[in-house]
Amino acid sequence: MTVNIDDLLAKVPTGLLIGGQWQESSDGSTFDVENPATGEVLLTLASATSDDARAALDAACEVQDEWARTAPRERAELLRRGFDLVQLRKEEFATLMTLEMGKPLAEARGEVAYGAEYLRWFSEEAVRDYGRTFPAPEGTLQMLTRRKPVGPCLLITPWNFPLAMATRKIAPAIAAGCTMVLKPAKLTPLTSQYFAQTMLDAGLPAGVLNVVSGSSASAISEPIMSDRRLRKISFTGSTAVGKSLLKAAADNVLRTSMELGGNAPFLVFDDADIDQAVEGAMGAKMRNIGEACTAANRFIVHESVAEEFSTKFARRIASLTLGNGLDDGVTCGPLIDESARQSVTELVDDAVSQGARTLTGGTPGQGAGYFYTPTVLVDVPRDARVAQEEIFGPVAPVITFREEKEALEIANDTEYGLASYVYTESVDRLWRLSDALEFGLMGANVGVISNAAAPFGGVKQSGMGREGGAEGLAEYTTLQYIGMRNPYAAG
Repeated sequence: MTVNIDDLLAKVPTGLLIGGQWQESSDGSTFDVENPATGEVLLTLASATSDDARAALDAACEVQDEWARTAPRERAELLRRGFDLVQLRKEEFATLMTLEMGKPLAEARGEVAYGAEYLRWFSEEAVRDYGRTFPAPEGTLQMLTRRKPVGPCLLITPWNFPLAMATRKIAPAIAAGCTMVLKPAKLTPLTSQYFAQTMLDAGLPAGVLNVVSGSSASAISEPIMSDRRLRKISFTGSTAVGKSLLKAAADNVLRTSMELGGNAPFLVFDDADIDQAVEGAMGAKMRNIGEACTAANRFIVHESVAEEFSTKFARRIASLTLGNGLDDGVTCGPLIDESARQSVTELVDDAVSQGARTLTGGTPGQGAGYFYTPTVLVDVPRDARVAQEEIFGPVAPVITFREEKEALEIANDTEYGLASYVYTESVDRLWRLSDALEFGLMGANVGVISNAAAPFGGVKQSGMGREGGAEGLAEYTTLQYIGMRNPYAAG
């Protein structure tokens, strides 16, 4: 199916969604959304002010009680209709994501399938929000627990997965009976705007989901978070911003879900299937052009297989075709903006200055757009910046080790703890490493592990809380305990 881009962009709402209506910002301000492959302006959107943010929260609070009383089956059916509509519009969503974020169209289609699954998964979980009933040990009470919606939520999404990060937060909130204010990333708001309209088309009542895109994140988040009616914030983004939001959340003791930065190790042991490891490395590193918090950041490879792995990996990386994600045959798109490209350039230059060698890539792309050639570095010092900082780009540094203990020390030597990957034929080693690795996720002989049915989240400074799985629904509920007198108790 070929999508007419002009017709598609005409379908994307450019206003703020408040109380079921798309409207201009209160002061008439706007901001532009660019295509990172060309630098061209795609659309100009209304830019929310603090007054708009308050109005969006007002709208969410106004319908919270009514929405919480909506039957779980009704919420489930609404999510399923949303899933069906996203599937019907999958080419439009994929094209829109490629336009505003840059990922190749084939990958964008993959994100549509992945993001839509959160709608289907939580449509099924909506009717399974279980409590418990049991007698007190002394026999004096019947003890009941029940889950209730946490209340109005602020959802802040990043730019790298414009659909999946929205559905991963919105779907469980709808399933649990919570109303929302969504603040999309200013670099990629178009997909969220179109998704919000899709949910309205699916029958979502006015005020349940409100969307306030804008050029100033603080102008939107600060007035909402200072309002005592807000009960939860869910944020995906950098650790630095997450820490700032956690401090602000403390004032009103908000429920928080934080999915923050990553520095994922990819461990390859001497008994690994190297071809399988290279295939997994391509998925773990190059998915989303490396612009993913789960992206493999450090390839920690046993010295006996390092040359074979690096050579084969570099050959696969070099075969990628850099270009506009809408063009046929392109397998690697641009970075999101010039600052991202400059950051990647500095990390590679620093590693090379310390003795690292470039097997392939290592240079910015030419012409329009924010391109950087896919890169493999070897002989990378452990203290090089590229081995310490989140790369968020198509660069793979290889570090060698001799013993399992050393590999673990390198892997855990980071403030982050989101994703990790291990390649070995030893089941015993996999179990040992699952115990010892300080990460919330581990791929065992597989490079892509994200799934709507799985609890996604990290430890240490990669955040708190889980998204997806049964745990994802619990994040949007509070637990109430009811103690009832046991009529058969003595006395």
